Amino acid sequence: VQLQASGGGLVQAGGSLRLSCAASGRSFSTYGMGWFRQAPGKEREFVAGINGIGDSTYYIDSVKGRFTISRDNAKNTVYLQMNSLKPEDTAVYYCAAKERFRVSYNYWGQGTQVTVSS
Repeated sequence: VQLQASGGGLVQAGGSLRLSCAASGRSFSTYGMGWFRQAPGKEREFVAGINGIGDSTYYIDSVKGRFTISRDNAKNTVYLQMNSLKPEDTAVYYCAAKERFRVSYNYWGQGTQVTVSS
């Protein structure tokens, strides 16, 4: 599966952005999808994940209540709605996919830059 992320940009603190990740290939609904981010000088971290049919989601604590991951399997797309953005959310955001029974993600898209100004 190939992944193409978009939607990043520059936003003021408290603002919102929606990231999109379009997937090519077959059987999109069989893949778990996730969003990761990497800030300058830091390791890449998991942000949010969603299962294949979209009825189970999970988040790191720092984004709970502010970010929402969702997917539209008819459009082969996963989204990350980011509200109440903070400067510490500034990072390159990556979408990723994994087959149903894998623990780790093995398909990665290119990153999209999110910059939150204070």
